[in-house]
Amino acid sequence: MKIEEIARLLGGKHQGQGNREIRGVAGLESAGAEELTFAEGGRALERASRSAAGCILVPAGASLPGRTTIEVSHPKLALIRAAAALLPARKVEPAIHPTAVVSPSARLSPSVHVGAHVVIEEEVIVREGTALGAGVFLGRGVEIGSDSILYPKVTVYPGARIGSRVTIHAGSVIGSDGFGYVFAEGRHHKFPQLGQVIIEDDVEIGSNTTIDRGSLGNTVIGQGSKIDNLVQIAHNVRIGRHCVIAAQTGISGSVEIGDYVVMGGQVGVGDRVRIEDQAVIGAQAGIPTGKVVRRGSAMWGTPARPMSEFKKTYAQLTNLPNLAKKVNELSRRVAAQSKSG
Repeated sequence: MKIEEIARLLGGKHQGQGNREIRGVAGLESAGAEELTFAEGGRALERASRSAAGCILVPAGASLPGRTTIEVSHPKLALIRAAAALLPARKVEPAIHPTAVVSPSARLSPSVHVGAHVVIEEEVIVREGTALGAGVFLGRGVEIGSDSILYPKVTVYPGARIGSRVTIHAGSVIGSDGFGYVFAEGRHHKFPQLGQVIIEDDVEIGSNTTIDRGSLGNTVIGQGSKIDNLVQIAHNVRIGRHCVIAAQTGISGSVEIGDYVVMGGQVGVGDRVRIEDQAVIGAQAGIPTGKVVRRGSAMWGTPARPMSEFKKTYAQLTNLPNLAKKVNELSRRVAAQSKSG
């Protein structure tokens, strides 16, 4: 696309060589003469002045003399939209690989792609435009909406419900039994795991993430939420809309998470915790069983506490060696005075 065409697509204002052709997108340092990149903030704009990119998306009002730019209100979002136009996703090719095993009672749209060695059990429903990578397993009664992608080796246990435009990356397991036991009579008795997993529209789930089915209710992942690799979500968890959960986070059973919640990597959440809308949980924070994290709060540390409180405590902890030296010195002085007295 020509730069002037990209500017029209994005509703932006271009400066410089509007007729130049752009064929791809790249990072600020690696972009070449036929590639588009973006710059946000003072440091990035300074680096952008030295970039070899053919065109740079910049915030409205920013100026890079001698460079070809497009001014937009949100450069990073504009790059996403430009990339979708310049590098459109490959269309799903309707096909069922000859090695796939498909139950006669399964209902697959004619536009579905089924890869090699896929197994589809009885009464499964897969709607139009969905692609199943090699080795995907869909248990009895699974339903998948339209235009979703399940990458190789995804396992979906019986009864799970997956919405439209959902992406599940390789190796993830959806609907395995929750870790629920009752100790009695000298041993652990498995509690019934009879619920489902419900994944709403526009969710993305990273590689090797596991989402357990509900025990007597359902585990629910809300619309638009994004879950990273290696995340464990236990039985009966309810995650709201448009949440972001980073890698290696572990969420215990019966946790309720509101809308627009952000959780950093390696967060640990105890069972029956409630995290309200728009809360932010810092990386490696630990939230004890039954705690309530209030709407809009920012928490960090183990046990998790308000960010401002954690920062003060952390500053005091880092000063402990100096404080210990002072205490030891005072102790020596007191001992010396006692001897001389």
